[in-house]
Amino acid sequence: MSAPVQPPEVRGDTAHPEAAGYRARRTLPLRVEAMRQLRRRRTLLMGGVLAALPFILIIAFAIGGTPDGEDGGGGGGGGGRINLMDVATESAANFAATSLFVSAGFLLVVPVALFCGDTVASEASWSSLRYLLAAPVPRVRLLWSKLVVALGFSLAAMVLLPLVALVAGTAAYGWGPLKLPTGGALSAGDTVPRLAIVVAFIFVSQLVTAGLAFWLSTKTDAPLGAVGGAVGLTIVGNVLDAVTALGSWRDFLPAHWQFAWADALQPQLEWGGMIKGTAVSVTYALILFALAFRGFSRKDIVS
Repeated sequence: MSAPVQPPEVRGDTAHPEAAGYRARRTLPLRVEAMRQLRRRRTLLMGGVLAALPFILIIAFAIGGTPDGEDGGGGGGGGGRINLMDVATESAANFAATSLFVSAGFLLVVPVALFCGDTVASEASWSSLRYLLAAPVPRVRLLWSKLVVALGFSLAAMVLLPLVALVAGTAAYGWGPLKLPTGGALSAGDTVPRLAIVVAFIFVSQLVTAGLAFWLSTKTDAPLGAVGGAVGLTIVGNVLDAVTALGSWRDFLPAHWQFAWADALQPQLEWGGMIKGTAVSVTYALILFALAFRGFSRKDIVS
């Protein structure tokens, strides 16, 4: 007696038999996945934290007086160390740049790890992943939809912070040119494009964290494990970058270039450090995303 034929998902196949009216690209539309993620409590909480940060800084500056930071300069890869805290209250643009500076090293890592690390693992923890695949949603389509939405929410989180900071900073300190810690200033017309470059580079530099979180999310049924693992490995990278004995080996660490966006806040825009940082981050991210898709396509889904 021959063994019964198992359905594709039980066998681990990625293809589904074609049925009348079935189109793989129409399963799990991006707008549906985006609305599902938007309604989740952790999304609203993360947005609230990022929106509240500029107001917390304004209160801190009001209590503490004029900022008088010590050298808080950017990490490796930047075109010279900067101290944005010294000019934080000069204008809304300076305040927005300072908000990005104090949050880029850790706070902005959290939403990226959260959105990318929680997306697949949470479905597994709820035992709903196998039902999504039985819809039938092809595995590649499911991962693609979740990755695009997770990266979209990560970018939205990074845009939200400077936008709120610009609005709050305008009310608190007024609109004006971006005064540079190294001397001189950028005109009001150049301010927004330069800040846009900063946000874009911070997002690209966080693709490594996104890749780590997304890969771990396909490996575990514990969302906190995926999110915590990505954050932990990112911290390890920062620690290794601080070990100067590694010398030129640090150039291969994404953390070494995380503050290369400081070159965008110079009188003459310098691209060298940001290009190198982008190349390193994108390379690691593509490898990690490929591992996630490859592993998930062969994984036995039981949750």
